[in-house]
Amino acid sequence: MGEFTSEAGAALKAAEAVCGPLKLAQISNRRGSAVWKATGPHGVASIKLGTGEAAEVTAREASVLGQLPGYTMSTGRFADGVWYVTPWLAGPSTWHVFRPVRKGEGGKEEALAAAVGLCRAVADLHADGWVHGDLQPAHGVHGEDGTVRLLDFAWTRRIGSTPWPRFDGTMIHLTAPELAARIINGPQPVETTRTADVYALAGTLWTCATGTWPLDYETAALETGTPVEEIRKAIAHRAVPLSTATPWPALQDRLRDVLLAAPDDRPTAAELAKLIEAVDG
Repeated sequence: MGEFTSEAGAALKAAEAVCGPLKLAQISNRRGSAVWKATGPHGVASIKLGTGEAAEVTAREASVLGQLPGYTMSTGRFADGVWYVTPWLAGPSTWHVFRPVRKGEGGKEEALAAAVGLCRAVADLHADGWVHGDLQPAHGVHGEDGTVRLLDFAWTRRIGSTPWPRFDGTMIHLTAPELAARIINGPQPVETTRTADVYALAGTLWTCATGTWPLDYETAALETGTPVEEIRKAIAHRAVPLSTATPWPALQDRLRDVLLAAPDDRPTAAELAKLIEAVDG
């Protein structure tokens, strides 16, 4: 739906309580999930509506946010779905911070600091007993004070719980091989893991640094438009080699080790932060 109906008016009231009179700008609207930036004289908030199949996903994400420190929020249901309101996280994404690197315009020192910050944010989430499940280049926000906040907790779970009946994966290009295999072979519900998060974290940083996914689909004869199921099967069998393009060898060498390692041999997110700290920009 992606629109405010009278039934979802409580979401607007919740945002107005934080921001004052609102100006709304829609940020995204796909597959029943819509996000607005709500700006007022007293603050800025994010409003998310989930309708149809996205309603329960939105409710699941709201439940996670309600348990995480620093994500003050309000939430509610209406006839067609679920809404929640959180403070707007200001700052560039990890993808944006790496932009000068991708363009060959420098910025490596800032990018390394951002990479370390993202790793530490994931490490903190893991230390608190959570798995993110959907790390991507746009899912870290870097504040002016150096703080990194994570976004998109729809597939986040607390260790020991599995809040979904079925998991078919998120960003296929950043899916760890063992997770791809579990999705194919079952049984469902598939449980995401912290080691799979670290794989996605390394893949995210590789993508931010190079502008391309870490896997070389062309060499594996997986052309654009190949069904996700075929890509997942190839990833599960480690039949897709890593890209040989190395615009930043000092960083990519460390990330390559993570992407090629068996799950039990991967570093933790905190250990990956230390490995990246040692990179000579």
